[in-house]
Amino acid sequence: MSASGDGSVLSVRGLTRTFGDVEVLAGFDLDVAAGSAVALVGPNGAGKSTALRCITGTDEATEGTVELDGAPYDERTPRVRRDVAVVLDDLDFFPDLSVVEHLDLLARAHRVADADEVVDRVLDDLGLIPQSGQLPGTLSSGQRRRLSLASAFVRPRRLLVLDEPEARLDADGVAWLSRRLVEEKRAGLAIVFASHSTVLVEAVADRVVELGTPG
Repeated sequence: MSASGDGSVLSVRGLTRTFGDVEVLAGFDLDVAAGSAVALVGPNGAGKSTALRCITGTDEATEGTVELDGAPYDERTPRVRRDVAVVLDDLDFFPDLSVVEHLDLLARAHRVADADEVVDRVLDDLGLIPQSGQLPGTLSSGQRRRLSLASAFVRPRRLLVLDEPEARLDADGVAWLSRRLVEEKRAGLAIVFASHSTVLVEAVADRVVELGTPG
């Protein structure tokens, strides 16, 4: 499961997560270089989401290390907040801000140049222009998923971490996402994602890591 750490944007070593007597993740190693994508695949319960949560700090690993550009990964630091865009579950959206206001706030908080143009383009790409004036609570589950993805694409990023980004997207949405992630790689981003979609994995991943059912 491991590869050379030379030049890696993300480097994970010996990541282990146990819950009581159950070992969900054991000695997980991973390297993701700039301009490449690694897909985590496997059945439900195999530890894909746990791995991503431990990598991003939303869950605490029992053992192991995570580094971003050779330095310890700490989600509280400005460096990580600036360089890492994460979509795990649907985000906790600002309930009183419309879709476009939410994205505009994120873009401006990250000091994105031409924020209006970037937000408009992402709304168009994700088919959310008709919903741009709506509050998040009025969106369908699929539209909320698109808004979660949009929140990652309107901000600066060097590393994308995505957990089943195809969830609740239709076939056209998955095709668009495949193209977009390939474009992200061409722009030099590193991507690690968990997915059940063979279409997405085959289109995007340079390497596939299969996690087995924990024993």
